[in-house]
Amino acid sequence: MGCALIVVDMVKDNLKGQHRVAQGARDLVPKINRLITTLRSKGTKIVFACDSFLPEDFIFQSRLTPHCIRGTEGCQVAEGLNLQRGDIIVEKRRFSAFFKTDLDQTLRTLQVNTVAVCGITLPYCVLTTAMDALSHDFSVVILEDCTLSFRDEEHKALTNLYRKGPLYPLLRVMSAEEFLEELEGEDKGKRPNE
Repeated sequence: MGCALIVVDMVKDNLKGQHRVAQGARDLVPKINRLITTLRSKGTKIVFACDSFLPEDFIFQSRLTPHCIRGTEGCQVAEGLNLQRGDIIVEKRRFSAFFKTDLDQTLRTLQVNTVAVCGITLPYCVLTTAMDALSHDFSVVILEDCTLSFRDEEHKALTNLYRKGPLYPLLRVMSAEEFLEELEGEDKGKRPNE
């Protein structure tokens, strides 16, 4: 399968102390880096989808405080993440990495048919990215242990909701280890879940 990993909103402003999930996001960095390193060695495309808002952006009419302002350091991939030359960076002004970006066309050009999604936060940007990927006819894997929510109970509820829902197997939830094992099996000529 042609695969891409989309790392959602792991940017400098979001990993600072002021963001509600900042510490949890910082704790995800080593796990996401291991995933990136392994997937990159298999030829998987790595995409960093980064919040990149205008100061007067519509969404700041909500309870959100202005952050990740386009052109500032705050919307750049956070230090410590394994960003390399050739990785794809998508600046996004809304929740989904696909909304009004060229990500769909980019992935098709690269012959990707499956995307794995990780980062922050599952109820918003990770889930809308996953659903939009599915709406663009990509198979999707949400990597449950490489993403997080504001509360553990909502994380469990969402992952359970989508784990074997009606969109299975087009939309799946699994751990990073399970996903890597599946890819390894495909590399050895096995069908998934054998």
